[in-house]
Amino acid sequence: MNSSTVPRRPRWRSLALLALCLTPLLWPLQHLAEHYYRSELVSQNRQTLDLYVANLLGTLHRYETLPQILNDLPVLRDTLLMPQSLNNVDKANHLLRDIAQQTGADVMYLMNTNGRTLAASNWDQRDSFVGRNFAFRPYFNEAMAGKLGRFFGLGTTSAKRGYFFAGAVHDGDQVIGVLVIKVDLDHTETLWGKTPEQLLLTDQNGVVILTSRPDWRFRATRPLTNAEKQSIVSVQTYPTNDPLPLRLDEQAWLTQTQQIDEIGWSVNILAPRALIDRPVRTVVAVGAAALLVLISLLGIMMQRRRHYLDRIAFEAKARRELEMRVIERTSDLEGLNSRLRQEVLEREQAQQELVRAQDELVQAGKLSALGTMSASISHELNQPLAAIRSYAENAEVLLDHQRTDDARGNLKLISELTGRMASIIAHLRAFARRDRHAPESVALQPALDDALALLAKRRRAMDVELIRDLPAATLWVQAGETRLRQVLGNLLANALDALTEKGPPRKLWLSAETSAEGVNLYIRDNGPGFSAEALARAREPFFTTKTRTQGLGLGLAICDTLMRALGGELLFANHPDGGALLTLRLRAGASGVNLQPPEDLSA
Repeated sequence: MNSSTVPRRPRWRSLALLALCLTPLLWPLQHLAEHYYRSELVSQNRQTLDLYVANLLGTLHRYETLPQILNDLPVLRDTLLMPQSLNNVDKANHLLRDIAQQTGADVMYLMNTNGRTLAASNWDQRDSFVGRNFAFRPYFNEAMAGKLGRFFGLGTTSAKRGYFFAGAVHDGDQVIGVLVIKVDLDHTETLWGKTPEQLLLTDQNGVVILTSRPDWRFRATRPLTNAEKQSIVSVQTYPTNDPLPLRLDEQAWLTQTQQIDEIGWSVNILAPRALIDRPVRTVVAVGAAALLVLISLLGIMMQRRRHYLDRIAFEAKARRELEMRVIERTSDLEGLNSRLRQEVLEREQAQQELVRAQDELVQAGKLSALGTMSASISHELNQPLAAIRSYAENAEVLLDHQRTDDARGNLKLISELTGRMASIIAHLRAFARRDRHAPESVALQPALDDALALLAKRRRAMDVELIRDLPAATLWVQAGETRLRQVLGNLLANALDALTEKGPPRKLWLSAETSAEGVNLYIRDNGPGFSAEALARAREPFFTTKTRTQGLGLGLAICDTLMRALGGELLFANHPDGGALLTLRLRAGASGVNLQPPEDLSA
């Protein structure tokens, strides 16, 4: 029978049926892709949420102790006792303005027991608080009751949002007034940046107070009770007494929430579902395209095979031997093509996995750098700030005793510490850029004494005995002066942290020796020492055995990085007699000018 008379089977119809059967496979692909991208987005936003909450609480904690520190200033007490004295009021105004500029507070103001403002840091501005009465604010009543007043609201005079801390001013056992500090939290919104995810921070009433979307501000996320509405009217928290409801399409946003129990607020990150839908659609489209290509290749192969069979059938009688060889070669070619397709497919999959892994690594690197830099700056500035507060308290006592020269010395030390803070920030910025400063010859003992001076008050408060075994001759090492002080301050602070877990007696040993490799400094305490896990992971960023409020786990990691940058080494171990033993190995430096050691800090 002639091959042209053989009926043609509808091959393309079979391919269409096959495609229809394979199409449902795209549904599990869509489900897996959606689950993967959702998990990635949730993990990323959880880290962002933790960083934002830590930054917000850090800002508030920095100011909440100021009313208790400043409420005993003689100038403020004299102003409350003799408000008719214009000289006292003028001194209080200038003092509050200077303190506000130094601490970064928005406004500081002093009220009498009736709630009338007598002095303020903005007395010379158009929106001055002087003469205004804020007795209706809840923080005033809390401070008059002897508590630390807290309140977030819109200023009735300045129309600016702020968080208020208030503390009572005493004359003996009698409350004679209230000192209030207003903190501007607007910068926490600007930190968010222009991202698809939106920030939503609500107070105890469920009203939006901080957000990256201005049109959401002061909207209610839930119905308000009558008691809440009456409270809003009485304390004038918001620009309106009846906040409009915030209606969000829950299907359009993926929401993650974290409660801040300390202040009763809730922080939410709202991620558009489009961040998940777009890559999922891309994956499904790629899968559909791959399926279409596969079916097309299968159809082409079937068509080619059909042509081969027609040609073999047409020449069967005359070329039977040739037909057998063609069949064998065709079989070999099909096997080779199959293996080649498999190899190409495997290489394409490996390439896709590599690109995806690289994208994830870049994103993880960005988040890690942001978290490390943000937390590092907060961590490294705590010690100079503590020293500034200590010197300021001493200066207050010296001024009370008319020792102006000694007080001026304390103020000079405060000025030097602010310069050191600027230097620390410069070094942190250089550290983030992997900048390498040329090492210089630094005297070890003065650097150590400087670090001990920053922690002297805390050490005396903990009753820690300091045992020094340092050579009388100055030890010179190759290092950066600020970075060496930064490392010593962090290590000594960590030693004091460890001693808080132990009862008296508390001891801290400092010793040093020279070796062929350089200079070794030993810091030892009689605390609980390192656990096995802590010894293995002490150099890892964000690993800590402390609570979240005590530390972020960055101190030892930063010290280790700085020591390696200086060509030295930081070793962790436990002393045979108990407690932790830290060894700093530094390169020896050329001798410089012989420095006179400061006063004995071991007392």
